[in-house]
Amino acid sequence: MSNRKDINIKNIQKRLLAHRQEVMDDTDASEESRQPVELDQTSVGRLSRMDALQGQAMALETDRRRHVELQHIDAALKLIDEGEYGYCQICDEEIPVKRLDIDPTASVCIDCASK
Repeated sequence: MSNRKDINIKNIQKRLLAHRQEVMDDTDASEESRQPVELDQTSVGRLSRMDALQGQAMALETDRRRHVELQHIDAALKLIDEGEYGYCQICDEEIPVKRLDIDPTASVCIDCASK
């Protein structure tokens, strides 16, 4: 566990796990929208197929972003397990509590993130 006394690690870990479950649930719920679009011209008009293809593309991009979000959550959980949570992974300074409250997956301080 992190040796920072100004962070409630248990609470952050609980938030991260709950958010991870939400993202996974959203991914499961949207599986149908990511399926290949049927290109049978006899059953659907051209504009409807184009709408379906656009919807599928948006669903695939949303799924990609969820995957990246899961990677950030898992990385934060790993930092908690290693006792490194709350410290910038670049300069090793403490990440401000307000930043971690807003984004518990933040792994770098504002100064390093803006470089």
